[in-house]
Amino acid sequence: MRRSEFDRAVADEFGGSGAALISDLVLPRFGERTAAEALEAGIPPREVWLALCVEADVPLERRHGVGRRELRSS
Repeated sequence: MRRSEFDRAVADEFGGSGAALISDLVLPRFGERTAAEALEAGIPPREVWLALCVEADVPLERRHGVGRRELRSS
């Protein structure tokens, strides 16, 4: 997962509250860092996304494969 895919996944799942969530919600998996702090520390976006999903109770079926753009048909 790239950072741009992480950003899309957060926007798709959490809407307008996504920015506040990544800056305010503490993720115990990363030593009490927020998602924003974890990304700044170099933790891969995919790991941060999955930890965010756990803390925000995102259902399993909405955790994988998100953030990717839809392929355009020619």
